[in-house]
Amino acid sequence: MAATPTTYCSSPALSGSLPSVRRSSSSVFPTRTFFRPVFSIDAPLPRFAVSAHSPDSGSGPGPLKSALEADLVETGSSSSSSSVSSSIDFLTFCHRLKTTKRKGWINHGINGAESIADHMYRMALMSLIVGDIPGVNRERCIKIAIVHDIAEAIVGDITPSDGVPKAEKSRLEQAALKEMCKMLGGGMRAEEIKELWYEYENNSSLEANLVKDFDKVEMILQALEYETEHGKVLDEFFISTAGKFQTDLGKSWAAEVISRRKSH
Repeated sequence: MAATPTTYCSSPALSGSLPSVRRSSSSVFPTRTFFRPVFSIDAPLPRFAVSAHSPDSGSGPGPLKSALEADLVETGSSSSSSSVSSSIDFLTFCHRLKTTKRKGWINHGINGAESIADHMYRMALMSLIVGDIPGVNRERCIKIAIVHDIAEAIVGDITPSDGVPKAEKSRLEQAALKEMCKMLGGGMRAEEIKELWYEYENNSSLEANLVKDFDKVEMILQALEYETEHGKVLDEFFISTAGKFQTDLGKSWAAEVISRRKSH
């Protein structure tokens, strides 16, 4: 979630895209002006030639069968084209994750602050390089890390200073997630994204426990790097995560980051 020293973390508002948070009961997204992008990725459907054969000729499938087969091929191609279009729409929208900066760092005057995607990518790397842990599916950890902040492509940053309760923040992100999965066209992959997101949100598995620790470790590691690069003191990020690591691995990685900070 976002680089902000709070009891819950969120990520940055869309730079210049959405207004500041305001509470309202009349909108699904009371804190933001929501819009869905209009994409134009229309391509002409392929043309199919159907050869007519005389039923008495004894050769070829005959006109009715040929027409039916062509219809089936065209239907399959249309479905495939729709799936491709939805995938590109979804990926294009996710570009926002690459360009939206994490607000916690911006609030501390960090130039060139990391994006939401930067944060999730290093969390995925953490999941990739971690050693085997009994009962933990490493590949699932990678997937959770990749999608855990995905709804922020729509809702942006929601921090405690915005006055939005944690439950309301979660509701907004759930609604955003639903919209993004609808944009993807639904189906098995969309359902998997939702399942992974809820697993993280509810902290309902060993994998979610570990990835939540990675979220905090990534934040304090980034804080240490910014302290070194920018000559700043970012104590609050370390204070806000102290004592909140759930796994032995998370505790040991956090301890290593803190040890390196002290050596500076």
